[in-house]
Amino acid sequence: MDMSLLLTLSMFAVLVGFLLSGFPVAFTLGGTGLLFGLIGVATGTLDMTFLELLPNRLFGNVVRNELLFAVPLFVAMGVMLEKSNVAEDLLENMGRLFGPLRGGLGISVTVVGALLAASTGIVGATVVTMGLLSLPTMLRRGYDPSLAAGTIAAAGTLGQIIPPSIVLILLADVMSSAWQQAQLNSGIFSPTPISAGELFAGALLPGLSLVGLYILYQVANAILKPETSPAILREPGESLDRAFYIKLLIALLPPLLLIVAVLGSILTGIATPTEAASVGAIGAILLGAARLEAKTRMIVIATLLALVALLWIANGADLRMNRETVPTSDRVFYWLAIALTIIFTLGLARALWKTHKSGVLSEVMRSTVRISTMIYAILIGASLFSLVFRGLGGDDIIENMLHGLPGGQFTAVLLVMLLMFVLGFFLDFIEITFVVVPVVAPALLAMDGTYGPIWLGVLMAMNLQTSFLTPPFGFALFYLRGVAPESVKTTAIYKGVLPFVVIQIVALALIAAFPDLVTWLPAKLFGG
Repeated sequence: MDMSLLLTLSMFAVLVGFLLSGFPVAFTLGGTGLLFGLIGVATGTLDMTFLELLPNRLFGNVVRNELLFAVPLFVAMGVMLEKSNVAEDLLENMGRLFGPLRGGLGISVTVVGALLAASTGIVGATVVTMGLLSLPTMLRRGYDPSLAAGTIAAAGTLGQIIPPSIVLILLADVMSSAWQQAQLNSGIFSPTPISAGELFAGALLPGLSLVGLYILYQVANAILKPETSPAILREPGESLDRAFYIKLLIALLPPLLLIVAVLGSILTGIATPTEAASVGAIGAILLGAARLEAKTRMIVIATLLALVALLWIANGADLRMNRETVPTSDRVFYWLAIALTIIFTLGLARALWKTHKSGVLSEVMRSTVRISTMIYAILIGASLFSLVFRGLGGDDIIENMLHGLPGGQFTAVLLVMLLMFVLGFFLDFIEITFVVVPVVAPALLAMDGTYGPIWLGVLMAMNLQTSFLTPPFGFALFYLRGVAPESVKTTAIYKGVLPFVVIQIVALALIAAFPDLVTWLPAKLFGG
């Protein structure tokens, strides 16, 4: 056997073995890469200059990568919204709105899961939060335990596919590098990158379609098996009056506006994902402070109005004061902008102080630092691993293997999807994104076919979401098992998620059969 092939196969086998043993991922990736890099140098299979490229690779792909700056900002946004009881208010009011319908409570959980997915993007936090808040209520109201558990687990994983999502941010970075590599391998020496905004746009319609399929399943289940999802009778004297709709609007409007501001600014090209993530983090801090105290709420409203006015002035006035002739109107707007900036700064400072005093801000910062550090550590280890893997000729081996399969691109994509699906039983989405995708994506994208990086990225994201739910090792099942009452058996959770796994497989098949579901919106918004 060729030494390069032997080392490549051994390298991947050792990596999987260490990962399955539970050894820390970042150290496993870096250590495996370094070990086989030294073996490759000792056997003459690897040129030492490959290892010397690592500092430049880390500096260029990690340290100076502006897209990755969005990761801690989106994490901070999601954790702040989680800690500020957004989910509790939404579930309570949506439950009252849809509860009198058969299956209404399940529909409420799905809708709230979609809203939380678009505002937090953190699967574990969403599943745990909704499990604590919704599962006892659904069981108390007579819902079948399997249906209740499956609904919550499935709704909690929507953060994988509905943008803005941490998964999509990381996939966008990896897919962009893979796409450029594929173009270079094809002789295109001025490759065009893809943006996170394009991947967000591509994932939006499939994500919303998946929510629609979940709701259709809830409706069908309520019609065919009404005993599993009974209607909730309103309490005596309880009615959907004007006061209720005002309360619903207060619970729904702030997170909805935040989602529109963040996602809308990315999709319309007004802001980059990093800039939009900054807006989202600040908005989440203001929203969290507003929910803590009524007096602070008025200050937050004034702060937001000052921000809107600043944006309007910046768009309509020329604030440069070093011109030879400055119109009086521009001078007025200049000093007004300074005043509004002071108001905004003081309002944000008040929000930070209020969240700090309540202990929420410190929890948010700790979670943000922990999650972001984990992601960056894995990324550094994955950079070393992929560098050595390429140096040993692993990318050529993978490309030749995929290109040599009978059935061409269809068989190659199907094989990679099955591999990712199975690995999703054991590995986290971050590990699969940084280990598997950089290895297989360039080979898939270099093959002749109609699919492109956006379509392939969304297909992979949907696949990773499916693996979160699949028994017996789906991570969402472990999250829910940790907060579910003892009366809910583990087998009931497994039984409950199986229909949703089937729904996601159907969604995957639809994306594969109709690529326009993914490519239409990016083409309209970005012209690509």
